[in-house]
Amino acid sequence: MKGSFFHSEIWLPRPIAEIFPFFGDARNLETITPPWLQFKIFTKGPIEMREGTLIDYRIRLRGIPLRWQTRIDVWDPPRRFIDIQVRGPYQRWHHEHIFEPKDYGTLCSDRVDYAVPGGALVDRFFVGRDLERIFEFRREKLLELFERNVRT
Repeated sequence: MKGSFFHSEIWLPRPIAEIFPFFGDARNLETITPPWLQFKIFTKGPIEMREGTLIDYRIRLRGIPLRWQTRIDVWDPPRRFIDIQVRGPYQRWHHEHIFEPKDYGTLCSDRVDYAVPGGALVDRFFVGRDLERIFEFRREKLLELFERNVRT
């Protein structure tokens, strides 16, 4: 099954000790996901992040409500973690989050290997563009959250 690859990076002016716990709290996904997706986590209670953790979500994509379940496949704090889709809108979703100290802050990288029903045309005209918009929103929100109160 052919697929696509998406990569995004952002440098945040905070140490990994502050950045990784933010990403390690699944509830923060609601904060950094665009409102137009109407993202909601359905997993109850505090979510203990570790290998094997399952997280259930709902998103609304182009007006269509979709259920999505991901599993944490790799949990390696504070360096990285990987979530994969167990059930959802993609044929394949493998999302690696990487955190590296850089220039007195943290370089956060997202590497997504994915495949969609409908193949390359659906990806080119819809999904790829949506991913760009989603991660652009995420970049802006993260800068807003982590650039506040930075001493210059």
